[in-house]
Amino acid sequence: MSERDGKALPKEDKKEVASSTAQLTASTQGLENNAASPELQEQWNRVRSRLRAELGEATFNSWFKLLEVSGAQRGRVTLRVPTGFVRSWIEAHYLARIRQHWQAEDASVKRIDIEMKTEWAPAQEKPAPREQKAMPSRMMPPSLAATAARAPAAPIAEAQPLRDEVGAPLDPRFTFDNFVVGKSNELAHAAAQRLTRTDSVAFNPLFLYGGVGLGKTHLMHAIAWEIRRQDPSRTVLYLSAEKFMYQFIRALRFKDTMAFKQQFREVDVLMIDDIQFIAGKDSTQEEFFHTFNALIDHNRQVIVSADRSPSDLEGIEERIRSRLGWGLVADIHPTDYELRLGILQSKADTLSARAENATIPQPVLEFLAQRIVSNIRELEGALNRVVAYASFVGRPISLEMAQDVLRDLLRASERRVTIDEIQRRVAEYFNVRMGDMLSARRARSVARPRQIAMYLSKQLTTRSLPEIGRKFGGRDHTTVIHAVRKIEQLREEDAALDEDVDLLRRMLEN
Repeated sequence: MSERDGKALPKEDKKEVASSTAQLTASTQGLENNAASPELQEQWNRVRSRLRAELGEATFNSWFKLLEVSGAQRGRVTLRVPTGFVRSWIEAHYLARIRQHWQAEDASVKRIDIEMKTEWAPAQEKPAPREQKAMPSRMMPPSLAATAARAPAAPIAEAQPLRDEVGAPLDPRFTFDNFVVGKSNELAHAAAQRLTRTDSVAFNPLFLYGGVGLGKTHLMHAIAWEIRRQDPSRTVLYLSAEKFMYQFIRALRFKDTMAFKQQFREVDVLMIDDIQFIAGKDSTQEEFFHTFNALIDHNRQVIVSADRSPSDLEGIEERIRSRLGWGLVADIHPTDYELRLGILQSKADTLSARAENATIPQPVLEFLAQRIVSNIRELEGALNRVVAYASFVGRPISLEMAQDVLRDLLRASERRVTIDEIQRRVAEYFNVRMGDMLSARRARSVARPRQIAMYLSKQLTTRSLPEIGRKFGGRDHTTVIHAVRKIEQLREEDAALDEDVDLLRRMLEN
């Protein structure tokens, strides 16, 4: 039994998780024996109790569990934390509350100082660059190999492996050279390029989010390739969240957790794709939390992707969501017509050079860009089908032939509106959070948009009522029936609401 099944770990694995967590706490804490007086310690204990009652158990455990009192002198109380990351967050968000509670205990306290006391550091610091041969061009995608061949020779540090035995291999097709930029992805693209141009961490972490097939993985691979090309001495580790979980469970099974921690905490850049897949996996989230903290605290770059924003990641602990949103959050929106056409033109140039009868008329590209709007993968797949058919049967590509070959895909895309898209559009229209669509909040400002989204899901998708209910936070099908009937009634009684629903429907269908 494993976390992949969404069930509890076996007893022996639970013991190993507890043991590894204790080892981590001991290694990262590095706190000396508390030298505070008994009276000062008692004051701190009462302050901690007040903070726990005020903020809740989860927030308290995230930020104050490892916070200890060090001493007091002339109205100044000194507290100690294991990492600079935690110190910065407490100073920015909770310092005034700590001082207020302490002054209730001792009116002479005027200032709270927080210092970092740690003896832990990564096992191996980044080596000093030394003159070596550059990365062999056979290890690079063709576009980067060509760039490297044109670039002037310069001393480059010795290449380090990408740790493919732990991470995932990089796709040579996914580079900055063949990433088409438009309004929907320009921020994410600019941020990704910025990270490759400097060793200093300008924003950490970089969090990329967007729907399926919009280019998140492409950008992450492009970052890794470009870092390898510019400085092969920097160690980059890319893998999916699912593989991170698999590696963690494997380390538990073989009682090799310290080696697992060392593998992930010695890298210069850690890239985790599709972080939403560790939702509900408590032990994996605990390990990711500590790995994330260790890397951020030692100025190592972390890049994470997901299908939604940090605040909307259901099943992910609040302390992780707050950290993920601490750096730069870059949204990749659904593609517009111009971007889809640009992607098709770039892809068509490559295909035309490889296959016979692959000259693709502009009207065919414009037709595909207009009709296939779901995601980039499906768009490129449609073009591949047309080119393959032309090559196999020896016919030139025409608009009529493309319509015939893609008949099933075009028919499906005519009414393919997803519940996720409906939720997103309705949330944006009524200015509510995506998380509110799934929450139990009953305030009218939230409940009414949620009911409209359920109504549109019933009207515009082929999903059953129970399926719709599950997509809205696990609600029962009777709740969906009630929402549909309520909106039908309100459309007849409220002209403004009827206009809102009609406008949303047209936006989703176009």
